[in-house]
Amino acid sequence: MRGVARKGLRAMGAAVAAFAVAAPACAAPIATVSATIVKPVVLTWIQDLDLGTIILPSGNFSNSIVSLSRNGVLTCAANLTCTGTTSVAKYDVVGSQGQIVTVSAPSVTMVNQSDTTKTLLLTVDNPGTVTIANSGQPGTKFALGGSINLNSTTVGGVYTGTFNVTVNY
Repeated sequence: MRGVARKGLRAMGAAVAAFAVAAPACAAPIATVSATIVKPVVLTWIQDLDLGTIILPSGNFSNSIVSLSRNGVLTCAANLTCTGTTSVAKYDVVGSQGQIVTVSAPSVTMVNQSDTTKTLLLTVDNPGTVTIANSGQPGTKFALGGSINLNSTTVGGVYTGTFNVTVNY
């Protein structure tokens, strides 16, 4: 009986194999292919950030913040006096119209030009993303602002630093 069962299985296997070979091919649904081509991103500096002149009060104080928003609004802690002309940092980005670029601008260490051991940390007011308004020139402008935290141990002098701004699709 064993031999008969084996022959039957072989015959059934051959029939299944023949049916599989004889079945018509089935075409897959039509797929489309697309590609978006974008122009390289070019970033150009236009203007520096300037927080103006800040006059410190006498006596002990802490956590006195001076902030210039990327929209150009200056906020000066009540115990400080802020004078002079201020300006936001400005950049121009050129690329492909409608594309969104991510703006990266980490905090900036500002160094006292009279005593390089003294620093301030500028926390950057960054737009995060910018949508490119047109392809090519004139590009799309954006601004950066920032804030510093002053206290009674802040040494007087001119503090400067540089932005490390990058943009990417």
